[in-house]
Amino acid sequence: MKYGFVIDNRKCIGCHACTTACKSEHDVAVGVNRTWVKYIEKGTFPDSRRLFSVMRCNHCTDAPCVEICPVESLFIRDDGIVDFDNRRCIACKSCTQACPYDALYIDPKTHTAAKCNYCAHRVDIGLEPACVNVCPEHAIISGDMENPETEIAQLLARQQVSVRKGEKGTNPNLFYIDGDQASLQPSAAIDDVSMWSAQTLGVGHYAKEAEKMAFTNPDVIDAIQQSNDENIDSGSTLLDVMRGKPRRAYQAPNKGILWGWEVSGYVWTKAISAGSFLVLFLATLFGKDFSDTTYWWTLGLALFFLTATGALLVMDLDQPKRFLNVIFRPQWKSWLVKGGYSITAYGGLITLLGVLKYFEVDAFHTPLMWLTAIIGVVVAIYTAFLFAQAKGRDFWQSPALVIHMLVHSFMAGAAAFGILSLFADSHASWMDFLKVVLVTGILVNFFTILVEINITHPTSDAKRTVKMITKGMYKNMFWGGVMIFGNIIPLLMLFFVDLTPVTMAIASAIVLIGIYLTEKIWVEAPQRISLS
Repeated sequence: MKYGFVIDNRKCIGCHACTTACKSEHDVAVGVNRTWVKYIEKGTFPDSRRLFSVMRCNHCTDAPCVEICPVESLFIRDDGIVDFDNRRCIACKSCTQACPYDALYIDPKTHTAAKCNYCAHRVDIGLEPACVNVCPEHAIISGDMENPETEIAQLLARQQVSVRKGEKGTNPNLFYIDGDQASLQPSAAIDDVSMWSAQTLGVGHYAKEAEKMAFTNPDVIDAIQQSNDENIDSGSTLLDVMRGKPRRAYQAPNKGILWGWEVSGYVWTKAISAGSFLVLFLATLFGKDFSDTTYWWTLGLALFFLTATGALLVMDLDQPKRFLNVIFRPQWKSWLVKGGYSITAYGGLITLLGVLKYFEVDAFHTPLMWLTAIIGVVVAIYTAFLFAQAKGRDFWQSPALVIHMLVHSFMAGAAAFGILSLFADSHASWMDFLKVVLVTGILVNFFTILVEINITHPTSDAKRTVKMITKGMYKNMFWGGVMIFGNIIPLLMLFFVDLTPVTMAIASAIVLIGIYLTEKIWVEAPQRISLS
């Protein structure tokens, strides 16, 4: 048994009865939707038409939201329905990033994730979902797709159907008859500002963030850029560019940036925490001399910034009181769980090293250093795998993201010691070592960023993200703040300015600022691409 939906676009009249029935059935708050109708307009008058597409959870066979959920709040039932238990949810918003279909939201009433659950409570007693019952045109068909006697199975057998974002490999169980790519593919249409599209500016819970997004919408920015380019040769206007292209005339409110400064901050503090120990471990491998004071500073930095990482992680949750569910109710496929356990183990090992050092116990020092370094590497890079599980954000699928995170950790650790050179070790051998680590890190980081930006990106969403970073709203922060200020300037300082504790501290502070700006861009920019 496997339940699914067929949306017959030949019949849909865009009446929103399904949206209303869903809101009534599940008491869905204003400003968010489990089911909504997207309006697309194509052509120019009088040769124009309006298309309607019902949007909702696709109840995927290989649901990325289920895989990324750290607490099994989302799960696939035996009948194929992707259901959720909001009593477990910690509202980490990972599922909203993993879903390629924009189907999940944070409920402003319960402060937990929510989405279409196929009206599972109705299905269990033999009823159809509320949207199916209310549709006046029978444009929504539900049922068991594996039973050849059902209407949905017969439709799938004889009708040509399409799905949204089949390339994501989620195997969605929501199919469209007569589906138009201008409607099913978000990047195929641009936003039109009208009375009908006013909702896209945000209402209710998401109004504040969506209002910000309205002025940074990549679709509009792309259209303006194209207008500017064409003006040079043909004198065409923005209206000319937008006219004739498919336009979103009515859409659900934009959710805005769900992973904000807390996530950028925790990636930054985590890099400093892991990097502090990894740099010291690297120094021991190369036989570099450092004092006991530097050793204690290492443990202190690692624990302090690890605590800050945990605090930022909890702050980002909409259900912070449930954060221990990650440890005590784990879903082991999620990298948020693996990261949580890695952070816990890393903190425990750093503490143990401190205890053994205090009591001058050297018997287990070397194996503990190696074990802590291994766990430290996992702490440094696990976020790359977490981002890779967020399949809704194409730019995060870059294979270079692991190197990006690891290099940032070494840079951040060396930079932290560089600032500490004002108070702790500042002898020539130690300073030269920090200089080598920083210079190497900056060069590798610079190359890694160029690779991430210039590799062939397989999807239009990833390409639009790159364009937004290099030519759009983030261009000044990227070129000026990251590449020049955060990388080139400290590199030049380390090469051409006398190496003193003050010089090292200034260069190190600039490096740390550059790392934070990089993470801010890398976290925020992909979230500005519409998923629906």
